[in-house]
Amino acid sequence: MQVDTLSLTAAEWANVVRLFTPTPESAEAERIAMSQAIGVLEDMVGTKVGTAADRAGTFNNRDYLHQQDCNDEAINSTTYLRLMQQAGLVRFHRILDTRTRKFFFTGWPHSAAVIQQLDNHAEYAVDSWFYDNGSPATIVPMAQWKDGYIPTDSPILHRATPGDRLPE
Repeated sequence: MQVDTLSLTAAEWANVVRLFTPTPESAEAERIAMSQAIGVLEDMVGTKVGTAADRAGTFNNRDYLHQQDCNDEAINSTTYLRLMQQAGLVRFHRILDTRTRKFFFTGWPHSAAVIQQLDNHAEYAVDSWFYDNGSPATIVPMAQWKDGYIPTDSPILHRATPGDRLPE
């Protein structure tokens, strides 16, 4: 496993903060800002560490340099969410550990970041694997994600070829 350490400039971080300005007044608005911020952070970090060309999915993209799998995406998204939380940008959610749906016995495993809404304890999967680097993350209720959710407009569905393994 490769681990890269980097920092963002004040101007780069301001691009994240701007997404939370004005301050979101609801959990739903905060999830939208978090989704967009993950895309912005992926773009900035990808440029610095070489993952800017990361494409949606994994299996059809093995030949691409610095292609990330769902575990990479889940860990990165969780890190970005924790940075947002530490900066005081997240008020309606707490950041949980990553989760995996399915296992080899029940389907192809797939991992994502997870947040929990504070007032009602609803959990949401935060999944940046479904789209190319720099796109907003998909945030859906955990039960929907665990049931095999894949956005219908995700490039992984449109780039798939017969015999490809997709997460379930």
